Amino acid sequence: MSKSQSLHKVNIRPSVSVLSVLKHLNYKPWFALAEFVDNAIQSFFNNEKQLRAVAGKNYKLRVEIEINPDAGGQIIVRDNAAGIALADFPRAFRPADIPPDRSGLCEFGMGMKSAAFWYASKWSVRTSALGESVARQVNLDINSILADKLEDLGVVERPAKPEEHFTELVLTDLHQNPIGRTLGKIQEHLSSIYRVYLRDGTLELVFKGESLSYPTPPILNAPYFKTPNAKAVSWRKDIDFDFGDGLRAHGFAALFEVASTARAGFALFRRNRLIEGSSDEGYRPHAIFGNPNDYTFQRVFGELHLEGFEVSHTKDGFRWHDNEDAFLQLLQEELDSEPMPVLKQAEGHRVRPKAEDFVKGAEKANQRTTETIQKCVPQVIQKQHELGPETKPVPAALPQTQQTASTREIEVDVNGIKWLIRIELSTDPAIGEWLSVSDVAKNSAKPKDRRLLCLRLSLTHPFMQQYCGTTA
Repeated sequence: MSKSQSLHKVNIRPSVSVLSVLKHLNYKPWFALAEFVDNAIQSFFNNEKQLRAVAGKNYKLRVEIEINPDAGGQIIVRDNAAGIALADFPRAFRPADIPPDRSGLCEFGMGMKSAAFWYASKWSVRTSALGESVARQVNLDINSILADKLEDLGVVERPAKPEEHFTELVLTDLHQNPIGRTLGKIQEHLSSIYRVYLRDGTLELVFKGESLSYPTPPILNAPYFKTPNAKAVSWRKDIDFDFGDGLRAHGFAALFEVASTARAGFALFRRNRLIEGSSDEGYRPHAIFGNPNDYTFQRVFGELHLEGFEVSHTKDGFRWHDNEDAFLQLLQEELDSEPMPVLKQAEGHRVRPKAEDFVKGAEKANQRTTETIQKCVPQVIQKQHELGPETKPVPAALPQTQQTASTREIEVDVNGIKWLIRIELSTDPAIGEWLSVSDVAKNSAKPKDRRLLCLRLSLTHPFMQQYCGTTA
């Protein structure tokens, strides 16, 4: 029996083969690109004073993203931040080398590496650090790195002026080649993710030649639905609550002026950078928003900044650690607290469309209805005759109304008798029924060769407003 040998150390240095799994990360294209933007923003904040001293007080951080889908695809990301300093160079290219200061946007030591290898097999970085007289370039090819088990990469240097400051990242031979609708979604999501920095002027973000912005959606201005005659108010309220252990949420909640199923929901931020709920992927937990057909699901939106929470290493979600239920309970209480109960207003408020919207939609709907009646009604009436007369009498005339959005008359022939069918779409709130019918001939002592059938639909009836609206 051999004697056991003592082991005092074990090497846990990552093998270069770890890099091969990065392309399998669960990134979304916009969050992968966001890693590069994060680096530029953090470089700006770390060196803002020096950058303004060199570039002047009007200096502004600018990040440009170009995407060329041809010939295997290429992505270029340029910024005018402070560049990668010599002291930071080794850490910038070494996986999982955590930075000494984790309080900013770069905290895991993986952002550029993981996003670049997720996107591409080959990428390069060219940079000139502010205050240094050398510009450097590093080229990375995952296939060569794995085949040769490379642990060192060559650095190409050239002279540079100390006032030069930039970083340019070029990704080629893409695994993930953004094309078609994905490009539009990337643009929307990047605008959403960096809305705080875009609004306060910290960042100019250019995507495919277009400077991005994030417009604030119009907010509902209306009285509380329970007191419709009261003064209209803007339905936006500040949110701020603390639930211990350094956990805090603050921001605002509001109601859309025009409901939007796609855009409703909360955007959740940390350190002014959106983590969850960008663009059309709003944070809408069922405990607050209910089902997609609920008005709350379509009307409530807002921005909440969370403090003390951890995020995923891809920075596209929060690590709640059993705190989400407490967060949602406190958020719900804040949302419906007086004097501005946002959730109650979201469910109770009903929008009465403008008269011109009624008329426009009514005319289109009436035209389509007329065409359908001319085509199908004679056969339907014939079948009704075969079934015999109705037992319930039909009024000879409809009540008068002055609020009519659209009127159409159609003449059809049924068994030699002319039928004049009149369709009215009314906006009169005094009409109680959503559908009213009258028939002159049925109530006449001497039926004539021509019958008048009137159909009136109330566009203001709750049934019509909820299920039809004003669009055709």
